[in-house]
Amino acid sequence: MPYLLGFHPADSLVVIALRGNRVVFVARGDLPDLAATSTGSGTPAEVGEAAEQVAAVVARQGVDTTTVIGYGEPARVTPMVGAVTAALGGIGLPVLEALRVTGDRYWSYACDDAGCCPADGIRFDSSSTQLAAAATFAGQVALPDRDGLVRLIAPVDGPAREAMREATRRAESRLNELLDKAPPGDLLGRRALRRAGRAAVRKSLHRHRTGGQLTDDELAWLSLLLVHLPVRDDAWQRTGGEDWHLALWTDVLRRAEPDLVPAPAALLGFAAWRAGQGALASVAVERALEAQPDYSFAQLLAEALQAGIGPSVLDGHPEFGAAGSPSDSTGDQP
Repeated sequence: MPYLLGFHPADSLVVIALRGNRVVFVARGDLPDLAATSTGSGTPAEVGEAAEQVAAVVARQGVDTTTVIGYGEPARVTPMVGAVTAALGGIGLPVLEALRVTGDRYWSYACDDAGCCPADGIRFDSSSTQLAAAATFAGQVALPDRDGLVRLIAPVDGPAREAMREATRRAESRLNELLDKAPPGDLLGRRALRRAGRAAVRKSLHRHRTGGQLTDDELAWLSLLLVHLPVRDDAWQRTGGEDWHLALWTDVLRRAEPDLVPAPAALLGFAAWRAGQGALASVAVERALEAQPDYSFAQLLAEALQAGIGPSVLDGHPEFGAAGSPSDSTGDQP
């Protein structure tokens, strides 16, 4: 599970959805805080609502069976696992197994055979399995927790931040000069901006595709031009789910000045969504919306993630060429 999500889940409810014997969708959500949501009758309203939402998201994936896993203490896990299991059953999706993971042990809600599933649980070590070794060999990582993903895209600081601040000032001067030189027929310099933006986007994509990295001045120039929607949209249409797309937009997001964060954060979210990395997409979208709550591109991505819409909706779309995005996805619903 940590390798499917990209991090070790905690206080979470996870649903694994299968088509035949293939995992095609994984949805993760935070466990409700029962103490804060109890109605007094012992049945928190939030549990039922969350369970129905999870079931609806999973049902859209066209899957055959599911497995439900709750991570955390029994008092929080058991009600949610029960509610989700019932909700999935209510829409005709069989639950093959329902588990609780607390610490380094797991318990099955589907098995009452003490010889198979003892009362004190079954001990496990997810880091020492054959799957963990194979995933590590393949370059996949499982961060300690979801906050590890947040730290992965956190802004640079210290000398790197000061260098970017100076580079952005130079980029602003360069932009002013570009607009001043725009011909009279180019209203507000829009055509000049669009040309410069396309060139910057293509150069950046080529640099990362060939294993390079942008200089401070190149990145500052790109981040400044991405504020303009035609430039941002050009980058959007050229962004797929390959590793180098993720590397590019992670780098731009981390180094961009705070007021220039929304566009690269949303582009990283889009790239991660196309790659089937829902958890990374979610934290990137959160960065975008923290910087600008009404940023429509990020709002659109947030809705897609919340609804469990996979990147296969873009298959065959003329504006988004073959970018290597998988049909299956991992959803993260914080």
